[in-house]
Order: sequence, then structure tokens, then C-alpha cells
Amino acid sequence: MREEETACLIEIIERSSSSSVDNLVDLTEILFMYVNGIACRATIGRKFSDKRELKRLRKMLDDMSHLSTMFDVGNWIPWLSWVNYFNGVNAMVEKKYEEGKEFLESIVEEHMEKKKKKKKKYDGETNGDEAENFVDVLLGVDHNDKHHIQLGRDHIKALILDMFAGGTEITHTVLTWAMAELIRHPNIMNRAQEEVRAISKGKQIVTEDDTEKMTYLHAVIKETLRLRPSGPLMVPHESTEHVKIHGYDIPAKTTVIVNMWAICRDPIAWVEPEKFDPDRFMDSKVDFKGQDFEYIPFGAGRRGCPGVAFAIASLELGLANLLNRFDWAMPFGMDPGELDMGETSGLTVHKKENLVLAAVPRQFDN
Repeated sequence: MREEETACLIEIIERSSSSSVDNLVDLTEILFMYVNGIACRATIGRKFSDKRELKRLRKMLDDMSHLSTMFDVGNWIPWLSWVNYFNGVNAMVEKKYEEGKEFLESIVEEHMEKKKKKKKKYDGETNGDEAENFVDVLLGVDHNDKHHIQLGRDHIKALILDMFAGGTEITHTVLTWAMAELIRHPNIMNRAQEEVRAISKGKQIVTEDDTEKMTYLHAVIKETLRLRPSGPLMVPHESTEHVKIHGYDIPAKTTVIVNMWAICRDPIAWVEPEKFDPDRFMDSKVDFKGQDFEYIPFGAGRRGCPGVAFAIASLELGLANLLNRFDWAMPFGMDPGELDMGETSGLTVHKKENLVLAAVPRQFDN
């Protein structure tokens, strides 16, 4: 599935590049379509081919990111929580909640109708040549007592939203930052391309078997996750019991916000932390699996991200094929140092300006 979506990604870039002035392509928009295609096919079994549906999904994710960072008076001064009825916060949250609920409900209904029509048994087996997707599995758990789990519709809708948010927002953002850093550092770009092209041996599409051998590509992705974490402040956690840390008493049920951005740029843990340098990971055992606390882009422990393998596979395959199939340059002959690296604010930190680059298709020997 990932390789099919990668082939679509390459085709879209080739088509956009050939039809535009100076081979320019909007990588931000194209990469969103790529990762969204993978996430949607894995989650609901299809892509959003209707542009209105795709726009609706993207708006829902943007709204969620925006609302999650809004200042809520009641969270900090409980007796002033009534203020949110007058400043519009409660009304906005309720409106966005209803919009999102309607969208997710339509997805669940679609799968329920499909189940009725095909009389499929949701017991972990497939009927016919159509494979189960994530929603099918969740509905199977909901209707099968042998799992000893009861999932209501609200649980299923929340899990679907998690898949869309994690599978689309995070991966898309990291891929965009990776390409932005590579274009700003031509020597690193050249080295990554040389490795990708040497291992792919003239193939037009890089496969997942190929990416497993690309050690420098892995280092580029790790360094992007360190320097440009898509979620600089991890989602809030809550302490379960009273603890004492460095002389400070932390009561139970305290909201804990981990500043991953600061951890990954700590000069005590990292040499030249502000520098984009994939070499720091070439001979390092530091990994993102949650065992090295100076580097936790996916969190750690029981609350660590469960979709690490899913995200990394999409990142590696997408980036490898971008480097294999095209030569990249700044638009209109601009200097790489002129690239705007401004960031947006929100739960997920995007590049402020869309990444528009010149993509020149590589010539392959027949």
C-alpha cells in the first residue's frame, strides 16, 4: 500500500513539475496528499478522492491543533471558567466538536452499511478479496465477545481521529521539514542522494527492502525529528502519584507537559544542538524507541506513540523516492540560505510558508 502511494506521489510531482514554470512544485500540499493517502487506506480502506472530503478532514485536523493551544481560563482559575461562555471559547469548541463528530460518524456508518451489504463476519477473518482496515477491526472488537472488550461508537471515533492526526499530521510535517533542511544543506542532500541511488541501483521506485540498507537516510530522518520535532510540547500527561524530583514535590494528578523541543536542543546532551547534522546519529546507539531520554520524539513508556513503525516506514519510503527520482533546487535560482524556515504555532508545528521547490526528473538508463 505504501509503495502504491509512493508511486502516486512520484507521478503527481512529475506531472506538476512538467506543467509549471521552472519545474516548481508545492511539496507541502503534495506530501500531505501522500501521507493522507496512506493513513486513510490503512484506517478506512480508501482515500478521500472527493476534494471536499479531503478539505473537510484537513480543516478538522487544523481546528483540533488550534483549539488544543487556546488559553482556557477555567483550566488555571477554575472559579473563572464561566468566562468561556462570554469570550466565545465554549461556543467554538462545541461547534468544532459537532463538525468533527458528524464527519467521523459518517465514516463509521459507511463501514456499518458495507458490513450489512456484504454480510461480513468481523471475527478477524476476511471474506473475499478485500482486506480489513482499522475501522473494520475496531467494529469487529465491538461485536465480538471473545475479545472481552467493549468499544462504543465514541471510542471508535476517537481512535479514528487519532489515526488521522498521528498518521497524517505528524508524518507530513516531518517530511516537509526534512526536505527543507536538505535543500538548505546541499552537501547533506548530495550525500543522501548518493546513498539512495547507489542502493536502488537504477530502479525508478525505491522499495522498503532498499530503505532498510540506507543508514545515512535513517540518520537524516532522526536528525529532522531532533531539530524539528513536529510536536515540540508533548501531549499533556498526568502524574499518578506524589513524587519528589530534585527537591521539588510533585503532587498526584499534576498536569505534566514535557518540552521535547528543549530536551532535543539541550547543549549538555548534544554537541552544537542548533546545527542540522545527521552524522551525529551515524555511530550513535541513541534511538527514538523511548530508552534514551535525551531523544524522545515519539515519547516513552506506556504512553509512547504506538504508531512509530507506521510513521517511520512512510517517512523512509517517501524521502528515499524523492531523492532517488528528482534533483531538487530552490525556485528561481534563489540561494538555499534564503529559504524561510518560520514556524506556525499549535500542537503540531508546521513550516509557516509552503515548501515550493524546483523538481527536475532524473534521467534513467533504459
